Amino acid sequence: MKKARGFSLMSGGLDSQLAIRVLERAGAEVEALCFTSPFFSSDTAQAAADALGVKLNLVDFTDDIIALVENPRRGFGGAMNPCIDCHATMIKRAGELMVERGFDFVATGEVMGQRPMSQNRQSLGIVERDSGLKGRLIRPLSAKLMEPTIPETEGILNREALLDIQGRSRDRQIALAEEFGIKEYPSPAGGCKLTEEGFCRKLKDLKDHETLSCRRLVELLVVGRRFRLPDGTGVILGRDRADNARLRGEKNAGVVIAPVNCPGPTALIPEIKSSSDYALAVELVCSYSKYDRLLGDITIKNFSDDITQVVPRPYNRVKFKEFQIC
Repeated sequence: MKKARGFSLMSGGLDSQLAIRVLERAGAEVEALCFTSPFFSSDTAQAAADALGVKLNLVDFTDDIIALVENPRRGFGGAMNPCIDCHATMIKRAGELMVERGFDFVATGEVMGQRPMSQNRQSLGIVERDSGLKGRLIRPLSAKLMEPTIPETEGILNREALLDIQGRSRDRQIALAEEFGIKEYPSPAGGCKLTEEGFCRKLKDLKDHETLSCRRLVELLVVGRRFRLPDGTGVILGRDRADNARLRGEKNAGVVIAPVNCPGPTALIPEIKSSSDYALAVELVCSYSKYDRLLGDITIKNFSDDITQVVPRPYNRVKFKEFQIC
C-alpha cells in the first residue's frame, strides 16, 4: 500500500517534534522543513531533527519575511510580527516544494486554541486558504477536530492515529513526549525576534530611515547597539569582541571606525548624512572606549579610508543616551 509522504514544518519545539512522530505512527514518511531568516534561526530545529532521526530541509525565507514586514496584509501582532501572513507564506512555499517533490501533504505542529490569536479556528482556516493548500494541510495534533484531508480520505494516512488536542494545557503533549521518548525540547516561546520589543525598535528605525531592501543591513540588526544621530546618520556600535570583529569586516556596507590605541568598540556607519554627524559618531566611539587606561587622547582610525585622527578629551557617554535606539 502506498504511504503518504510529506513535509512537516519544524521549529524544534515540542509540538513540531510530536507532529512528526504522530504522522509516522499514522503511516506517513516525513521530512522536516525549517525556514531561516535574520529573525529566526534553524539551530533548535536542526538539533530536534537530529534527535528524531529525520531529514531537515532548510529554506531561506529572508526575502519573504522582509516583504511581509514592509506590507503585512493582515497586520502585525503585538510587535512587528506578521504571524498569520508569515505562516501562510511559509506553508505556501512548503506546498510548492511538496508539488516539486511529488509529496502528498504539508503538516504543522499547531494545536487548536493553543495561541488565542494565531491558532484559533478562524486563523487556521485563513492560513489554509491563503496558502492554497486546502485538503493538503494537516495539523496532526488536532486533526480530529477538523475536516479530513485528502491523504486521509484516500486511505494513505490513518486518521485514527491522529489526535484531537486543543487548548492551552500541555499535559497531553508532555505525556506524548514521554511515550515517544522525546527528552529534549525548549520551553514554549516565540523564538522570533519580530516579537521582541528591543529588536523591533531597531527594525522600525531601519525601515523608517534607511531601507529593508539591503539584506546586509537587516542581517546586522542582531549586532551591537544602535544610535540615530541628529541629522539622520545611523551608527551600529559593537558591544563585545564578537560584534567588533563582525563590524570590522563590513567595510562594503559603510564606513568603519574604531580606536587603535586603547580597547573600545568598532562602529559601522552605513551612510554619513552630515559632517557634524560623523564627528558625533567619532565622539560616540570614544565615549564607549576604555580611555581610563590612557594618559593621553584616543586615536580613531577610519578603516574605510585608512585615515587616523586624534580626538581630545573629554568624552561624555551620557550625551548619546537620547540618540540610542536599543
